Amino acid sequence: MTVMELRYCLNQGILERISKILGDTSNGLTGSEISYFLQQCNIKDVTPEITKWKRLYSALASVQNFDKCSNKILRFIQIVLNPARFTDNQIFETKRKAINECLSYVGYELQSNGRFRVVTTAKTISEAQQRANDLLVNLQMRNAHQEIFKYCTTELVDKNYFHAVFEACKGLFARIRQLSLINTDGIRLVEYVFNHPILVINSYKSKQEKDEQKGFEAILEGLCNMFRNPEAHQPKIEWPVSEQDALEILSLISYCHRRLDNAKRVE
Repeated sequence: MTVMELRYCLNQGILERISKILGDTSNGLTGSEISYFLQQCNIKDVTPEITKWKRLYSALASVQNFDKCSNKILRFIQIVLNPARFTDNQIFETKRKAINECLSYVGYELQSNGRFRVVTTAKTISEAQQRANDLLVNLQMRNAHQEIFKYCTTELVDKNYFHAVFEACKGLFARIRQLSLINTDGIRLVEYVFNHPILVINSYKSKQEKDEQKGFEAILEGLCNMFRNPEAHQPKIEWPVSEQDALEILSLISYCHRRLDNAKRVE
């Protein structure tokens, strides 16, 4: 989006919703932050004494009525939702998702890097919600393990769900090879590393801990049977993977990465 181009005005409903999101009492802006960010954007604080979201609404509506465009409002959103301001990525993504649901009606979207882009205008509530609920956003909101995004971000953006899961599985088994120093793949890798074991996800002393290790091995074997078959030397057959299926499978892969975070190599 170019800086000088005039941007569409936001209607009362959209502006009110945005004000409530940014002025939320639990994790929204504080009163002093509202003052600071309004001043940064050269927006007059019309009614500083009232409820936070109403205060924001008054200020944003007033500047839009005067400017006949939403440029300063979008600038305000961009500054407030600067990713660098957030230590909790889940809070950032939750707010970004909610804001984008509002802005989709006028064809704007705040990206994860904090920059706006122009998108096709949403016509219905369900369409706006569907855009806000894309898989990449949902995984970020769940605080999915960062190893997931190393291998399948392109597929997630393209909504290529089968290949997103497939690449994430490849990444998981690559990490197991890296941690174990065992250069094989598939079921053979899982059995060799976790059955002997070479890697343990706990102290591996009690029966309960050994059962937990065995259960983790079974999860990995299940993922391998679904999406990894290196010994067959045949083209991988694709099947439909819905967004919901992909979300749940990728969440399981994320869980596996978290267990590997604390895995120890048996010397």
